[in-house]
Amino acid sequence: MINLALASILLPAIGAALILLSPRPWAKRLGQVFAGLATLALLVLAWHFAQSGWVAIEYSVIRFGDIEILGLVIDSVSVLVAVAVVGIGFLISVYSGGYLDAGNREHPDGVKRRYFAFLSLFVGAMAGLVFSSTLIGQLVFFEISGLCSWGLIGYYEKPKSLFSAAKALIITHIASLGLYAAASVLFLETGTFSLAAIGQLPEGYKTAVLLAVLVAAWGKSAQLPFHMWLPDAMEAPTPISAYLHAASMVKVGVYIFARALMASNGADEIVGYICVVMATLTIIYGFFMYLPQVDMKRLLAYSTITQLGYMYLGLGLSVFGSQLAFNGAIAHLFNHAFAKTLFFLVAGALSYTTGTRILPQIRGILSKSPLLGIAFVVAALAIAGVPPFNGFFSKFAIFAGGFQVADQHPLLMVLLVIVLIESVGSFAWLMKWVGWSVPGRSSEAVAGASAVPSPMRFVLIVLIVMAVCSSVIAAGWLG
Repeated sequence: MINLALASILLPAIGAALILLSPRPWAKRLGQVFAGLATLALLVLAWHFAQSGWVAIEYSVIRFGDIEILGLVIDSVSVLVAVAVVGIGFLISVYSGGYLDAGNREHPDGVKRRYFAFLSLFVGAMAGLVFSSTLIGQLVFFEISGLCSWGLIGYYEKPKSLFSAAKALIITHIASLGLYAAASVLFLETGTFSLAAIGQLPEGYKTAVLLAVLVAAWGKSAQLPFHMWLPDAMEAPTPISAYLHAASMVKVGVYIFARALMASNGADEIVGYICVVMATLTIIYGFFMYLPQVDMKRLLAYSTITQLGYMYLGLGLSVFGSQLAFNGAIAHLFNHAFAKTLFFLVAGALSYTTGTRILPQIRGILSKSPLLGIAFVVAALAIAGVPPFNGFFSKFAIFAGGFQVADQHPLLMVLLVIVLIESVGSFAWLMKWVGWSVPGRSSEAVAGASAVPSPMRFVLIVLIVMAVCSSVIAAGWLG
């Protein structure tokens, strides 16, 4: 299993190197092949892990004397999240093969090696971060993912996209100082960088390390006060927006904080209160910011900020003793990755075929393209948390776990009610755009739409299926 985990990290990195050294026409296929091989390795790993009785294992990869620099951890959380981020990376590679061509009405383009090289390296970095068992390992892969995001957000090399790429890199790098601080405190107090050592820290140092990791997590996940980079990052090609801001980069923050909590053996309630209060503020902020948006990608960007807030809400509630809320947060990370990727790729397909992603100009999608109409509805219902789509089940677990512990903590009850009201408002707003965009007579832009390339159609169909099935997978996997 360790070899399979290493393969999921190294194969995409090898693929990135080969893409840069190979002729340009090979870039697309090499990216798809190596991302596909990494995904296959993880599916085999998941099967072996389940067959072995779900027993967590750790393996030291790089040591300096007695100090572990890089190690790998294989457990139910790391395997589930790795399958999502690497598997969606493969789907993005396939989708990009259709999206990057001269038939794209919004961004006519051809295949460039750096696009698939950065994407392939990003997939490997995400696998490395998910499996890392040390803070140093997390930090290294954290920074590699930041480099890849910089290269991909600025892909079109226009002044605005280059500015947005630099903005994302600087803000997330500033936030990463939290990880540097956490690693320093952990090493000075325990003599190791292993995440497992967090639980051995005295209470005050443990709280400091967890809060430092939380700061780094907020930056990567575009939570208040580090939120400002994510909407501008929509300058990236839409498949990249889908991967960075639905399935990978923004999920890094949630994941590293979840792993720190798992290793802490219990945290001070102040950590939970800070996490829950900031999550609630971010959820409300994101909701009011996406109300006036008419650019579909910017609306999805603010919606992503809000949905990530739900994940932090679940993690914060787990500090008060709710394992259900913790599992709900991890399940929501998994479910949201598929649902929001679907929504972003619907936006990409609409801009590809119609030349616009401005919602008031998009009407009657279903009559012109039944697949895009169905995908739009499924993605909206999944994000809104409507059963039987995946978002409902993970949100329900977060709220159920929250109400379990709120009896003893009145402030939590108030915050949960506020968030519940936001959830209803979010549903209403998304349904408003479904009612406008999907049924009825096609608008001029939609009526003149071109056909969706087959690779893009294949990926949309897979994600539609996962928007229903991923909740079953997550619930069964996490127990």
